[in-house]
Amino acid sequence: MVLESACIPIPSEAVMLFGGALAGGVVLAGVHVHLNVVAVALAGAVGNLVGSWIAYAVGRIGGRPLIERYGKYILLRPHDLDRAERFFARYGTPAVLISRILPVVRTFISLPAGIAEMPLGTFSLLTLVGSLPWTFALALAGDALAANWKSVSSAFTPISIVVGVLIVIAIAWWAVRRLGSRGRHAA
Repeated sequence: MVLESACIPIPSEAVMLFGGALAGGVVLAGVHVHLNVVAVALAGAVGNLVGSWIAYAVGRIGGRPLIERYGKYILLRPHDLDRAERFFARYGTPAVLISRILPVVRTFISLPAGIAEMPLGTFSLLTLVGSLPWTFALALAGDALAANWKSVSSAFTPISIVVGVLIVIAIAWWAVRRLGSRGRHAA
């Protein structure tokens, strides 16, 4: 949760669903983990807040020039930042609250809030309150899936293999292109 909210592309939905499933009694490798679904949801919201503080600080301290220069390393395109800034400009302070339930925008809204120097207390309150509905929804959904975890996980195993292979191919393709373009520039 911290990583996704700090603008690092980690699927928080999967993390929260898995946490909820652990709370629901999923046994992994013979180990039964005892978690409380409310604690999982609250931990997700706090993780969201901590990661959002990091992104907020980047926006506030480094501003748009820093984000434009280094955003590519965390897959943040100028288009994503423009979108978050437009959303923030249109809705102002409530944008932080509203955006926490919107995919993509929720990840990046902390940056323009930092750039705009929104008061940290207001930002923190809106971030925490805005993240609670979806962290609870995902944790509860994971908890509900726990009863059928074996059938759910076995259904996703072939999909996971295909996705894993595609990710490896995409990384290899990107690396070859990246290293190839460096060689051309050096010549």
